[in-house]
Amino acid sequence: MDLEFFATSLIMAASPGTGVVYTVAAGLARGWRASVVAAFSCTLGVVPHMLAAITGLAALLHASPLAFEIIKYLGVAYLLWMAWSTLQSHGALHIDPNKTPPSNGAVICSGILLNLLNPKLSIFFLAFLPQFLTPGETNATWRMLQLSFIFMAITFAIFVIYGVFCASMRHHVLERPSVLQWMRRIFSSAFVLLAARLALMH
Repeated sequence: MDLEFFATSLIMAASPGTGVVYTVAAGLARGWRASVVAAFSCTLGVVPHMLAAITGLAALLHASPLAFEIIKYLGVAYLLWMAWSTLQSHGALHIDPNKTPPSNGAVICSGILLNLLNPKLSIFFLAFLPQFLTPGETNATWRMLQLSFIFMAITFAIFVIYGVFCASMRHHVLERPSVLQWMRRIFSSAFVLLAARLALMH
C-alpha cells in the first residue's frame, strides 16, 4: 500500500469533522457500542461520494454551481438541526441517562446523512484518489475501489478509537449535571461551527 496515501488518509480521518463529533457524542451519551455504530454509519456515508467519484457524477456535480449550492445548504441545514437537537437533548445525540436512547437504525440514518450531505467528501474523492493512479493504468476503476475501501477502513478505525476513548469517560460526565449541560453546549457549538465552515465553502 502506498505509504503517502496511508499517511494522508490517516490525517484526513483524524482531523476533527462532523463524523468525529458525531462519534464522540455517541460514545459519551450511550457508551462504546453506540460509538461503534456511529463510526460505522459515518463510514457508510462515504460510499455515495466514492461511487460518485468513480462514475464521474462528482465531476458533474461540481460543474454545476446550482447543484453544488443545493447539496451544500442541505448539509448546512442538517448540521444546524443537529446542533439544535443536541442542545435540547433531543434526537440521536442527546446526552441524558434518564431518557430512552435512540435505536441503532436512527443513529445509522443520522450518521449517513451527515456525510451524504457533505460535498467536501465528493471533492476529496474527485481530487485525491486520482493522484494515486498510475498514468495509463488499465484497471483504474478497481484501483480506485481498493483505495476507497482502504480510506474507509482507516476512517472507521480512527472514529472507533475516538468514540471508545470518550465512552470510557462517560461515567465521569454523567455523574456531574453541570458537566453534562456544558457537553451539550460544546457539541451544539461544534455543529454550528461545522455548518458555518461548510456554508463558506466554494
